[in-house]
Amino acid sequence: MKNGITFAIAASFLFSHLALQAQSVSIAAAQTTAPPEMEQTLQNEINSAIDRALDWLAARQREDGTWSNRQFPALTALPTWTFIRSDYPERDPIIAAAVQSLLDTVQPDGGIYREVIGRRGGGLSNYNTAIAMTVLHALGDPDLAPVILNARTFVSQGQLTGDDMYHGGFGYDVRSQQPYADLMNTLQVLEAMRYTADIEEERPAEEARPQVDWEAAAAFVSRLQNPPEAGPENAGGFTYNPAESKAGQEQQEDGTVIFRSYGSMTYSGLLALLYAGVDRNDPRVRSAFEWASRHWNLEENPGMGAQGYFFFLNVLTRSLNAYGVEWIPKEQEQLLNWRREAALRLVRIQRIDPETGHGYWTNDDGRFWENDPVLVTAYSILALQTIAVR
Repeated sequence: MKNGITFAIAASFLFSHLALQAQSVSIAAAQTTAPPEMEQTLQNEINSAIDRALDWLAARQREDGTWSNRQFPALTALPTWTFIRSDYPERDPIIAAAVQSLLDTVQPDGGIYREVIGRRGGGLSNYNTAIAMTVLHALGDPDLAPVILNARTFVSQGQLTGDDMYHGGFGYDVRSQQPYADLMNTLQVLEAMRYTADIEEERPAEEARPQVDWEAAAAFVSRLQNPPEAGPENAGGFTYNPAESKAGQEQQEDGTVIFRSYGSMTYSGLLALLYAGVDRNDPRVRSAFEWASRHWNLEENPGMGAQGYFFFLNVLTRSLNAYGVEWIPKEQEQLLNWRREAALRLVRIQRIDPETGHGYWTNDDGRFWENDPVLVTAYSILALQTIAVR
């Protein structure tokens, strides 16, 4: 049955892909045209923006190594990752303190999270563990292998296997005993399991290796992609989960209710499909890229405005980098250099502290925690670091 569902989804998007032959020619050009060199002046601006922001984060790390809300280790892990990926002069003590704070949240079940009693979604155990284990793995410290191995086992057990629309996906906390999964959590887990896969070489032979049903994960992600009949505004784009789009819904003339596609989830869907092992030339992947090209806009999160804007910029850079394209096809065979456009946008909107000269980013719209400048500054630095590396 799973194979049949996957084939049907792929066939639906094959029809959409064939119906967009002209745009597909442009996409082929975007995939094959040689990548441009980043001009030195812009590279210097990127480096300066990153340095200013790292100074800003360094000044805001607490003595216990944390940033932001202590209840959620991911909010410390993300800034930590920015320092790991940098050559910041004072990075070692900053990273050491942050890593210790993450290790302090390791639970007996292998997860890296804190219990948050009475909160819907609890301590967001899958989300926090996935991000924290990815960051710990980035250190390349063999002493951390047992923690990462246990975390891999923990998050893999969160995959839903019931006979419902959430089958194959991951939610915030599998212990809730309520079937629930969404694209955000699923992406974070799939990314973490791919990033940390090589650590399995360190697992003792007598221990069972964690299993992820990658085909089921791809099928879950595919169920969140709007089909061709959703119309040009939505076809190929993604929604948040099978029962909801954070961008709302609309009713077609025949009464069919469509969950609206939007930017951050479409890039998340594209990236999740790639992590799940779907070929980059698969119609589902190409349809997602076609939606992104049709709705290219760096002034807002397409379909959501300012809501989730910095996560949008972050996942845009991650997904296009993983997809392996350097250009966005536009009208009249125009090709846009996405790295350059995204870098210019991020540098332009960085805010400067007039007293210190440090730089940061913030979102006046607080949905999805983006009124936290630590979170969105980490998103932005990681995006710039992705732009600068090929």
